[in-house]
Amino acid sequence: MPDLRDITAQSNHQCLNFCCLQVAKLCVCDLLVAQCDVNCCCDPDCSAADFSLFTTCSVPIVTGDNRLCSQKAAIYSLDVEANPPERIFKLIDQVNPSVFCIHATNYKEALSFSSPQMPTSENFDQLLKEFESATFSAEPGSWNMNIDAQSPSDANETYRYEYGVPIQTEDAFLRLPSPVVSSWCSDANPAGFLVNQATKCTRSVSVEKCGNIQAVSMLFYINSSVLAVPKSSQMVNITVQSVVVQSLNGMWTLLNSSDVLRLPMILDEVCINIVLGVSYHITYTDAGEIIEAAASFVLGAINKEALSIQQSFEISFTQVNTKPVPLSGNPGYVVGLPVRAGFRPQGSAIIQNTNKYGQLTILQSTSNQDCLAAQGARTPVLFGYNMVSGCKLRITAAVKCQPLTQTLLDLLKGQSFPEYVASFGNSRAQDVLDWVPITHFQTSEQSSCQIPISLEIEVKWTKYGSLVNPQARIVNVTATITTTTLKQLPSGRERTIPITSSVVFTDISSPAEPGYKAWPTINVKLPFDFFFPFV
Repeated sequence: MPDLRDITAQSNHQCLNFCCLQVAKLCVCDLLVAQCDVNCCCDPDCSAADFSLFTTCSVPIVTGDNRLCSQKAAIYSLDVEANPPERIFKLIDQVNPSVFCIHATNYKEALSFSSPQMPTSENFDQLLKEFESATFSAEPGSWNMNIDAQSPSDANETYRYEYGVPIQTEDAFLRLPSPVVSSWCSDANPAGFLVNQATKCTRSVSVEKCGNIQAVSMLFYINSSVLAVPKSSQMVNITVQSVVVQSLNGMWTLLNSSDVLRLPMILDEVCINIVLGVSYHITYTDAGEIIEAAASFVLGAINKEALSIQQSFEISFTQVNTKPVPLSGNPGYVVGLPVRAGFRPQGSAIIQNTNKYGQLTILQSTSNQDCLAAQGARTPVLFGYNMVSGCKLRITAAVKCQPLTQTLLDLLKGQSFPEYVASFGNSRAQDVLDWVPITHFQTSEQSSCQIPISLEIEVKWTKYGSLVNPQARIVNVTATITTTTLKQLPSGRERTIPITSSVVFTDISSPAEPGYKAWPTINVKLPFDFFFPFV
């Protein structure tokens, strides 16, 4: 009898070779014969000129037989940043998550069904001993039941937290309650490493049972120590950083002593010291090790009329010996605070300068107006402040065009001009879609030597959100370099050129218009015999 694994491997190998040849030729949106179908990126009748007019790919992925464990998939997309736009085609290996596949096995008998042993009076005690527990093995003697013993490879492996990995505790993981299906809190949401989160959910409570509900007690959130690294024995205790008490009328009071554990209790038919908010702050090293964990609490009170409370949870991370990047508003920009900007390497999040006043800057004017003396002096771009700065540059006949051009560019744009600007004052670095790319323009004349003389930055922003409290949001940023022709000077002559930088903030908000409900319309229909017998 042939081995089932060999037959399965040969069958999959033949099917995969066939699909590799055919998946690139499959096209379900190719409906017109010898004509290009609009937005059909897999249509062989379409040319590069046709692809440049497409707005999207109606069929972005084409696969073969979905019964295979793995197969080739044709991926189609459009590069809209190219000029003109062009189609991108990729052939990738795709694993089917809906099919259970055995790629390797060390238990050959598992590939076929074995006849069960029928219980008799002779073997009943033996079978009962083997299968009486909740779990059992097909080969009891072949398994090591000591699950706590580590293999030599595990003992020598160095663990570290990576982005998104749940933070482990001594009993499970660090909980960050959140709504799942409805608005009710679910305690099964783990806190991911380096994943800043903020959640709100509703918890069912009552005054009579508030002392028995674990999720409204401070002890529920600090009683489990955090593992410094996954699968380690080194524990990091969660310390209480601050405690704020909220009264029934909403007044907040910061307690002087935060090391006191306040548990829920009933006082004059009011349950006090119930948790309304928890804010975790984790300090970690560059090696992915947690060295400190702190929690800040907001405690409140409820009376008999309360059936539920709203809880808020938050977690943030800070690397040791570093300072968090300060914000310029929450969420919208605040007038007078610096505009946040940064760079984005390929496939990475936004990288910012830790100095918030050095992220987006322009040339700073000096008292003597000498550009060479002002080189390196920068002033930050503050939101809402239109600014103009400049200096004067003396040029002699001995100055070369190319070195002068680079010197002036460094003078205008600085050593590291950013690529992106944050839409909001609190945009996170990992949320790349919340950052606006800076568009560059250059105005020049046709000549042999063009030198930059001015940098004009225009920031377009709009009011976002409610009319009661609108938030400033940046929607577009342009940087325009203006050049001029450098003519050759006679020997011994000098020329003075003014160099300027400017920033303009333009409000492009649409005027707010009040909305009114439409007047009701009366739709009256008379019965068909209303005028009988006159008509």
